[in-house]
Amino acid sequence: MASDLEFFFDPVCPFAWITSRWVAEVRAQTDYSVRWRFISLAIVNEAKDYSQFPPTYGEVHGAGKRWLRVAAAVDETVGNDGVAAYYTALGTRLHTAGVSRAVLGGAPLPGDLLSGALADAGLDPAFAAAVDDEERDSVLRSDTATALGRTGPDVGTPILTFDPGSDRENSLFGPVISRIPRGADAVALWDAVRTLAATPGFAEFKRSLRDEIDFA
Repeated sequence: MASDLEFFFDPVCPFAWITSRWVAEVRAQTDYSVRWRFISLAIVNEAKDYSQFPPTYGEVHGAGKRWLRVAAAVDETVGNDGVAAYYTALGTRLHTAGVSRAVLGGAPLPGDLLSGALADAGLDPAFAAAVDDEERDSVLRSDTATALGRTGPDVGTPILTFDPGSDRENSLFGPVISRIPRGADAVALWDAVRTLAATPGFAEFKRSLRDEIDFA
């Protein structure tokens, strides 16, 4: 079944999480469909020197890759609705509950984070074993290459593809937002982003000043 939007995410990215909740907010008010796909920041940055990143980034990106292996296993076995439930549960525990802020500040990742997310999503706890299944990396690499092939390199997460597979297909990195738009504001932003994405020749619209992240 064709989807109206493909959303490429790494679960460790707080901005991808906020954008995903915006997409969920819009979806609740419309009838469009979403396919959740994967982009691994560990794969995107694997040729880079992690000593040039903040100290926790290597561990965090590695965790994202392992959690995406689980997502790939869920997608294969349960389907994409299972990926949506898994990402929602994991992101809620990781970002909304404040764990990601603590980890970036040097705190260890909670040992029960994955098992708790699987339980919250109503998924088989046996999926946790996929964190060590390197054979899943072929799916992560393929999706990551697809996402970057649509936007070009030197971008991050999320990547959104509107109308995938149609003659109207177009993709963007972002939007990078610091809080979740709600109600009519969410739909207004959706319409604006979709218009920009569909504008021939449009490539970038950016400012470096950012508000503090608000997951509420």
